[in-house]
Amino acid sequence: MNVSLSLKLIILSGIYIHIPFCKQACHYCDFHFSTQLQRKEEMVRMLKIELEQRKNFLPQTTPVQTIYLGGGTPSLLSEKEMESIVNTIHQHYALDLKEFTLEANPDDLQIDKLKTFKSFGVDRLSIGIQSFDDKVLKFYNRAHNSQESLKAIDLAKGAGFDKLSIDLIYGFPYDNHNIWEKDLQRALFLDPGHISSYGLTIEPQTALGNWLKKGKFKEASEEFQATQFEMLQKAMSESGYVQYEISNFGKVGKFALHNTNYWMGIPYLGIGPSAHSFDGKSRGYNIANNALYNRAIQKGGTPYQIDNLSKQDLVNEYILSSLRTIWGCSMGKLKNDFGVLLDEQEVHKLEKQGMLRLNSGNIVLTDKGKLLADTIAAALFIEV
Repeated sequence: MNVSLSLKLIILSGIYIHIPFCKQACHYCDFHFSTQLQRKEEMVRMLKIELEQRKNFLPQTTPVQTIYLGGGTPSLLSEKEMESIVNTIHQHYALDLKEFTLEANPDDLQIDKLKTFKSFGVDRLSIGIQSFDDKVLKFYNRAHNSQESLKAIDLAKGAGFDKLSIDLIYGFPYDNHNIWEKDLQRALFLDPGHISSYGLTIEPQTALGNWLKKGKFKEASEEFQATQFEMLQKAMSESGYVQYEISNFGKVGKFALHNTNYWMGIPYLGIGPSAHSFDGKSRGYNIANNALYNRAIQKGGTPYQIDNLSKQDLVNEYILSSLRTIWGCSMGKLKNDFGVLLDEQEVHKLEKQGMLRLNSGNIVLTDKGKLLADTIAAALFIEV
C-alpha cells in the first residue's frame, strides 16, 4: 500500500494565536516579536478582545478542533495570562479539541510550567531546539544551551506530553556535515515523535543578514544545504518518520493537525499582531506592530487588512502548499472546487523527469522533486 494513501487526511477548524514576545532576538529571526516583556499583560488583554470581536469568523456549524499558540515565545506566558486566554476561547467558541499546541523554548520548560500548560488543555509541545551543539546555539543567539534542551525534552515526557515536536535548523555556515549528522543522531535518539527542520535562511534585516553584508561570514551554498536536506530525509526515513510535508517529519499518529490544514487550504482564524487568517475566499493580515495593533483594538477597529483572493490566487496557493505534502495536489479538487484542469503536457513532462508521480488522481512530489518544490509548483500554476 502506498504510504500517502494509507494516511487519512483529517480536515479541522483551527485558531492560531500569536504571542509576540521573546527574551532576546535570535540572529536569524525575522518574525514579529518584542523583547518588552513588561507589556505582555496588556497584549493579553488585546488578544482577548480580538478573540471576542472575531468569534463569528469561523463557521458556527463547525467547532474549533485545533488551537496553536505560536510566536514569539508562548512559553513566556504566566499562569494567569494563559488562563485568561484559554477562558476567553472557551467563553466565545464551540470547542471539540483534537490538538492544542504551544511553542516553547527549552529554557522556559520547568516542571511547574509544564503542569500548568497541561492543566489548561495543551497536549502538544513544539520545542525550539534548533541544534544540540552549543557553538551553533551561540552563533544563533539562542537563550538556551544543549543541556537545557535535553532536560526540557525529558521533563516534557515526564509531565505526560506524548505529542512532542522539536525544531532543527540545517545549513550552519561553519559545518562540514559532522555537526548536522550529530544533531540528527541526537534528535532521533530522543525520539520526540515529530521533527520540523528548516534550512537556515539569512534575511537582510536580521543580525546574520547584517554580518553577511559586512563579510563577517560566508553563507552555506545551495548545494551544501541540499546535501544536508538529503541527509535529513535519509535519517528520518530510516527511523520510521514520515515526511508528510517537505519540512515536517512525524511518526504515524503524530502529524501536526493544525499545520496540515494550512497546507491543504482549510479556513483558520489568526489572532494577534502579524497573524494571518483565511476564510476560504480571502486572507486577513493583522498589523505587524504591537503598539499599532493595541491602538486599533482599543479604538474598537479592526487590526487587520483583507486581501480578497481571485480564482487564480486560490488555485495557485493550493497547488503551492498541497504539493509540499505527502497527500499532494488533488486534480479532483481542482476540477470540482475550481473548475480547473492542469496542463497535462507539463504534468507528464515533470513526471518523465522524475520530479513527481501520479497517485490515484493526486500529483505527489518525488524525493528529487522535493528539492525543487516551489519551481515545480510555479510550472503548474494557472492563469485565468
